[in-house]
Amino acid sequence: MVLSVNERTFTPEVLESPTPVLVHFWAPWCGLCRLINPQLTRFQAESAGKFKLVDINADQNFKLANTYRLKTLPTLMLFESGQILYRFEHFRGRDDLDTALEMILQSYTESNNYQFMEPLGCHTNS
Repeated sequence: MVLSVNERTFTPEVLESPTPVLVHFWAPWCGLCRLINPQLTRFQAESAGKFKLVDINADQNFKLANTYRLKTLPTLMLFESGQILYRFEHFRGRDDLDTALEMILQSYTESNNYQFMEPLGCHTNS
């Protein structure tokens, strides 16, 4: 199940989460945002509790969209311990998204330590 987060709930649900959080910034007018929802839901199920998946309507949460300098939608960000580990934007289609999600899933070891791997179209916060 995808949890909808807003500016009021962002800090406790994302920044203070004990579990890594994949944040999906989207908007109702964004067709690609709706198109990738099944892939994100499948990713959450396949991750077996390693990640929490949340979505944020960028139109209704302008301060968050501005804070994280969204340039395009959808934008995905992986947070752990309040830090952005992974930012994914400008992907060209479902295959790029599947590749990125698989690499995120595989990059976590059994001890839940993130081993950064950067697929095409992905950017870190550095």
